[in-house]
Amino acid sequence: MSEFSLIYQHFQHCTRNNPLTQVGIGDDCAISSMPSDCELVSCIDTLVAGRHFPFSTSAYAIGYKSVAVNLSDLAAMGATPYAILLGISLPTKLAQDDWLKPFAQGIADICNRFDVELIGGDTTQSNTLTISVTALGFVPTGQAITRGGAKVGDIICVSGEIGSASFALQQILHAEKSERHNIALQQIALQPALDLPVPQVELGQKLRGFAHSMIDISDGLGQDLGHILTASKVGAVVDLASIPTHPRLQGLPNTEKWQHQLNGGDDYQLCFTMSEQNFVKFNQQFSDKIFAIGKIVTENGLRLTYNNQPIEFSITGYQHF
Repeated sequence: MSEFSLIYQHFQHCTRNNPLTQVGIGDDCAISSMPSDCELVSCIDTLVAGRHFPFSTSAYAIGYKSVAVNLSDLAAMGATPYAILLGISLPTKLAQDDWLKPFAQGIADICNRFDVELIGGDTTQSNTLTISVTALGFVPTGQAITRGGAKVGDIICVSGEIGSASFALQQILHAEKSERHNIALQQIALQPALDLPVPQVELGQKLRGFAHSMIDISDGLGQDLGHILTASKVGAVVDLASIPTHPRLQGLPNTEKWQHQLNGGDDYQLCFTMSEQNFVKFNQQFSDKIFAIGKIVTENGLRLTYNNQPIEFSITGYQHF
């Protein structure tokens, strides 16, 4: 299959057209109009087979997740997603309809769910499957939420259960080492949390004007909260018992559970800070469930407590190198 037939057959018509797009996929460049009174928000993520997802991951899940992780970055800024650009380096054995069709369907499903258009990209041959997605979005001028705005006294919140994706990945890696891994892979608990994360786009937009700082949890809650602390030049105290988690993790020994929650990553929930007053106002105005897990303090660094007792626990997070 040639590059151009591959693009036309599987990608050119897989997403809905956005009225902001003047020229979309199929030309040398895309041309877009900018909404008035908005700023452009852009990000890029690269996923490599065997590094960012197990080799056993389905084509559908790879396509879906490659977009979802970028939409999560836009959500962390309070932005409204608009479009993506897709770059794929494919092994020859995957450049076939039986792999490309579900891969493109995963992209289409997540894009159409959030009214995102695929406006361009590139394909090439490679020995290792590599997907790079650039996502574009818009935020009202001056309203983007960054990592650097946390204030002493802020409540630290997360948007949902933490640790599920890490737990699922641990089970998958264990199953892949088993002689019965094909059977075991069908029995992985919480696998959708790893393969099909839901970016918190709507919540991110609602948090504009409420949250002082925000980040998405991709590399582990401990490490990602640390980025907020560094950018804001503050510290934090987190109550480990307050971190929401799936019941499947509740029966684990604490140290194992905390490893998934603090260092596991791949949750793509939001971590954000807001004043106590804004916390009350947000909960009065919106029905979205948000979870308070700690407070921002003056003393630098991250301190952990459990049952009102200090806990020593090594924060590592996902390491890209």
